Amino acid sequence: MASAAEQMAANLNWGAFGKAKELQQRILFALGLLIVYRVGTFIPVPGIDTIELSRFFDQASQGIGGMLNMFTGGAISRMAIFALGIMPYISASIIVQLMAAMVPQLEQLKKEGEQGRKKLNQYTRYGTVLLATFQAYGIAVGLESQGLALDPGWYFRASTVITLVGGTMFLLWLGEQITQRGIGNGVSLIIFVGIIAELPAALAQFFASGRSGQLSPAVIVGVLVMAVGVITFIVFVERALRKIHIQYPRRQVGQKMYGGESSNLPIKLNPAGVIPMIFASSLLLLPTTVATFSTPGTGPLSYVQAYLGRGQPLYYLVFVALIVFFAYFYTANVSFKSEDVADNLKKQGGFVPGIRPGQRTVDYLDYVVSRILVVGSAYLAAVALLPELLISQLAIPFYFGGTSLLIVVSVTMDTITQVQSHMLAHQYEGLIEKSRLRSKGRKKTKARK
Repeated sequence: MASAAEQMAANLNWGAFGKAKELQQRILFALGLLIVYRVGTFIPVPGIDTIELSRFFDQASQGIGGMLNMFTGGAISRMAIFALGIMPYISASIIVQLMAAMVPQLEQLKKEGEQGRKKLNQYTRYGTVLLATFQAYGIAVGLESQGLALDPGWYFRASTVITLVGGTMFLLWLGEQITQRGIGNGVSLIIFVGIIAELPAALAQFFASGRSGQLSPAVIVGVLVMAVGVITFIVFVERALRKIHIQYPRRQVGQKMYGGESSNLPIKLNPAGVIPMIFASSLLLLPTTVATFSTPGTGPLSYVQAYLGRGQPLYYLVFVALIVFFAYFYTANVSFKSEDVADNLKKQGGFVPGIRPGQRTVDYLDYVVSRILVVGSAYLAAVALLPELLISQLAIPFYFGGTSLLIVVSVTMDTITQVQSHMLAHQYEGLIEKSRLRSKGRKKTKARK
């Protein structure tokens, strides 16, 4: 027998969507801000030689420059005002979360509820400004050293830093507005739209390589089959759940017995979602963003380009290590806190059969989650690494890689889930309003009689 919620979910259709006016307004608001973001990726930073910049990125497109271009929606290849993208904010978030796990004062802020969260967000914004300033200055100096600045000097550096840092902070504001007043996670949607917007050009380039004879038809078909297989695998794993049986005790109120039901606590096979891959990519892009624009073969940045460049063994090793680390770290500190889950179960009177409430439940949940993450982190590493190895060998566009496919599929699934939640809430509100109208009608009928 299906529950009421399941029956309502099965009845979701375009007719129900047409009646959900608030949801439509949220979607239109999010689309409007995302269009503003895409327009900004075509507004160039002043003082750039666009012809030489295009030649420079044609040479760097198969290196880390292609990865940067993918995460910024093509803005960095055009040196637009959004060239840094949202990556400085993600890097700052990583640093603040790591410090919150190690510094007692910051850890105390996490326990203070909404006020503590606002304070940590404020620290994250300060860190975003510092990281964005560092990266923007490095890019400005690199543009001068590459001969891409029309009028090099301190005025060009200052204007570039102010423009790029302002663009990043404006993107951060856009993401927050989308999250609060739109639909979906704003930061994830900005990255998602950047990848999707450049995908048609990448497909055209890919098929053009086949027509010119650079890639054989077998390779083209194989890559497309691989992409479809990776997407299918991602959808299957992202929907996989490990259910923990929860029992609620029976209690007597007057002459009636209540409770005694049982339910399940679902834990996703990949509780952290796409966040570990975004975090790992962001940390790798932090030094290589500056190294891409530095003078070739000079200074310590030359070692970054040589050993952490796309296709190098150290790059893949560090990438996998960061993915595994953030899969465990983000799950334990954000997406699934065992102490909070055990405390909520204890307050509701629920318990895991055979496990005592309290610390024993916390230990049991940690035991289950840690073993789930062995599979979950291995899945993330495989999705990120295997397509990347083929791409580096065949010089295929980055948009067919595991990172971009996982981001696109995960963000799409999360956004659809939020849309369904809003539609269910709208249906519940409609049912409540109908029940109120019926009760008022009955009262009026009785009064007339």
